[in-house]
Amino acid sequence: MNSFDIVIAPVVTEKVNALAAKGKYVFKVKCDAGKIEIAHAIEELFKVKVASVNVMNCLGKTKRVGRSPKEGRRPDWKKAIVTLSEGSIEIF
Repeated sequence: MNSFDIVIAPVVTEKVNALAAKGKYVFKVKCDAGKIEIAHAIEELFKVKVASVNVMNCLGKTKRVGRSPKEGRRPDWKKAIVTLSEGSIEIF
């Protein structure tokens, strides 16, 4: 897999901005990517040194579809919290 295929997008919230001050950055990643693959992809894309990676599987929300009582689902996704040992990422 390519590094651009593994890392989909950064997650930008107020809580994530507070974590960035501590050297932790949050990314939306591919569901079948492992911690080692995520670490190598971040190091290759942003030229930084990764200390650790924590991952979470996030379930998609159930949403109503139109006026009918049927419920659909948004897709499931994976969130990776990357802790850097040195350097910083300027994407925000």
